[in-house]
Amino acid sequence: MMKLKKQILVAGLIITSIAVSAQEAKENEQSVTLTVDQAVEYALKNSHTLKTADIDLEIKKRAGDNAWNVFLPNVQLSGTVIRTNDISSTLEQTNSTLALAHQPLMTETEKMHWALAGNIGVSWNFSMAYIQQIKASKAEYEAGKITHEQSLKETKTNVQKLFYGLLLQQESLAIQKNSLANARQRAEQAETNYKNGLVPELSLLQAQVTYENMRPDVKKAERELKQQIDTFAFLLGLPVGTEIKLAGSITTEYIDANYEKLIEQYGSSSLDIKSLEKNIEIVELNCKALKLSAYTPALALSWGYQPTGSGFNDFDEFNDKGSLSLTVAWNLTNILPWSSTQQQIKTLNANLEKLQISKEMLLENKRIEVRKACNTLQEAREQITNMGRNIELAERSYYSTLKAYRNGTRELLDLRDAENQLNQAKLGLAAQKFNYISALLDLENTLDISLTGKTTENK
Repeated sequence: MMKLKKQILVAGLIITSIAVSAQEAKENEQSVTLTVDQAVEYALKNSHTLKTADIDLEIKKRAGDNAWNVFLPNVQLSGTVIRTNDISSTLEQTNSTLALAHQPLMTETEKMHWALAGNIGVSWNFSMAYIQQIKASKAEYEAGKITHEQSLKETKTNVQKLFYGLLLQQESLAIQKNSLANARQRAEQAETNYKNGLVPELSLLQAQVTYENMRPDVKKAERELKQQIDTFAFLLGLPVGTEIKLAGSITTEYIDANYEKLIEQYGSSSLDIKSLEKNIEIVELNCKALKLSAYTPALALSWGYQPTGSGFNDFDEFNDKGSLSLTVAWNLTNILPWSSTQQQIKTLNANLEKLQISKEMLLENKRIEVRKACNTLQEAREQITNMGRNIELAERSYYSTLKAYRNGTRELLDLRDAENQLNQAKLGLAAQKFNYISALLDLENTLDISLTGKTTENK
């Protein structure tokens, strides 16, 4: 019995050790600390969206690299075994020939019903439209590269904005937790003072109610932050539930953004403009291909080698029934104004007009976005300066009110108001810094440039 208990104890220790090790490994695996640059780098490597974009780009690359395969000849190899049901006429004709040559006549056998035929066929087609089709395939690959780069930049911008948004939520939660801790200390102090007969019961109840009312709000803020971190983990390509610790702070690098100068230098060179221009080029190439297919003839070259033998000669002789042909064909129907080809050409021309209009709209919309971002940057910078002064005033007011409250010359409501004003000033400053960073990221993404470290003078 003692031996059995000892074995059970050892087994239990081993199982416990394995469970602890597994739990530690799991915790280490599901916890990661990231800076904003590390988060961007991780997203660019592991984002599910970017993996899909990589596959799309690879498909277009393969199509562009092998677009020349329209010039490859079509080579076909085949073999056929034939059994003829009635060979009487062929046998009669053969015997007539043998009789004239004073040769022994042939009698019908099963072997005579069979014949063998092989075929090697090579055909090659050419049309002037092929050249434009190849160019269109390569242009589609170039457009795919631009789209892929857009996906990279959009992912980078989204990760950065969400990272700083999470920092803002963390800062807000920290302020709420600090206020909750202050409320708890005031409730405990009020309880002590009440027991010592220094304050009435009403003051104790007010302090306790204030503390209890704040607890649900803090819990709610914690849940919301966790939900946002789960969304962030999904965007990065991390498993849902991964504990992410953010290393960094909401710091701003100010720039002097001049709207007119930015539009003049970068307004027409962004990726979305390049993408639209590449799409216009693709439609133009497809339109040229259709016109060439309609107004130029096509060339078809065909050669075949077809050895054929039958049972009449014991398959000792094979005759070549192959041929060589060169064909020039021109479908004149495609020239008619109401033909399907001409209708397709008209549709492509209409799409070209739509794309040109879209380009004009995109340029105008870009100007609006740049102007809006520049205004936001200027306004946020002014608010940040003002908020800094407000925090100094709010801190002085709070600590003065706290001192007076402890001395019994101010009410709890006055202290709560002073604390709320200080918290609002801190949150306001953090929110304005986030607004500045967000507007700067949007501006860089819109113009497809990096503005940090660059300065343009404001007029």
